[in-house]
Amino acid sequence: MAKTPVRTVPDLTGYLTHAGHVLETQLSAALAEIGLTVRMQCVLRHALEEERTQIQIAELAYMDKTTMVVTVDALEEAGYAERKPSATDRRARIIAVTPAGAKIAAEGQRIVDRVHADVLEALTASERKPFVDALVDLVDGHLSVPVEAVSVRRARQRTR
Repeated sequence: MAKTPVRTVPDLTGYLTHAGHVLETQLSAALAEIGLTVRMQCVLRHALEEERTQIQIAELAYMDKTTMVVTVDALEEAGYAERKPSATDRRARIIAVTPAGAKIAAEGQRIVDRVHADVLEALTASERKPFVDALVDLVDGHLSVPVEAVSVRRARQRTR
């Protein structure tokens, strides 16, 4: 049996993936108490920041088009948002948050902040700021832009 390769640096992918997954499940459970999903909260927040199209919000929220459409449909059905023509581009439709949507988004943000604070409280007071600063530095710097995966094609083998 082949030996497992020896790690020379910590498994950042594994740690970050696991932490992100667990944090998202905690957020999902907490937001479900008010009838929101993490995606719904994210869309409401981005739509409240400024006039944005569905495509712009999808990019900011790392959602594909289909997921975005389903999420906005759910927000419309709940009375939290509506699609409206853009003031600057009549071909585009923006996501407008209703007063009820703004109210639930504020409540959702309090929940998100609470969950994030709970996570940070798992660290000592002296660890919190350096941890957040380092994470922000990575996300704003080295990990800010995804790399397009290049698929390596093997040359076809000739059979004669």
